[in-house]
Amino acid sequence: MNRPLHLVDDSAASGEPKPLPVLDYLQRQLAGTLRAGEETFLRYPTAISQLLKMRIVDIDEASATLEIDADAAIHGNQQGTVHGGLICELADAAFGTAHSTLMQEDESFTSIDLKATFLRPVWKSTLRARAWATHRGRTISHYQCDIARDDGKLVATVTCAVMTLRGAQAQGR
Repeated sequence: MNRPLHLVDDSAASGEPKPLPVLDYLQRQLAGTLRAGEETFLRYPTAISQLLKMRIVDIDEASATLEIDADAAIHGNQQGTVHGGLICELADAAFGTAHSTLMQEDESFTSIDLKATFLRPVWKSTLRARAWATHRGRTISHYQCDIARDDGKLVATVTCAVMTLRGAQAQGR
């Protein structure tokens, strides 16, 4: 379905506030300057980020830094260390947050590839994931994410390919 192109912002006339671009929304949220009623067209905070208690600590165009307090007593695997799936989820959240800053209202995106290289274990630490675009294409973009423990040591490097969806492909996603 094609929507008509509006060259003039008619949100004030309709009484509905226009959603903020994602980057503006997240920057205001992080700075504590987001006003009541200000929204963006994507879901923030995400349900999974709330469940796992992830925090955005830095945001810019095509880059994001997130943190999580990881503890093997809660997020552990059979070996008694923090599960690699949690580390991958943290990276995926950082990729998604970074890529969402590039989205327009009629766009969405999906991860199509993710590769993690684990470097050292985690038992209990605040993990910091810094993700940034290494290639920004019209449809396919590539990202890297470095995840470090609170002692500064690198835990994992993760790479990802993200596909931007437009029009009908983006509907309901």
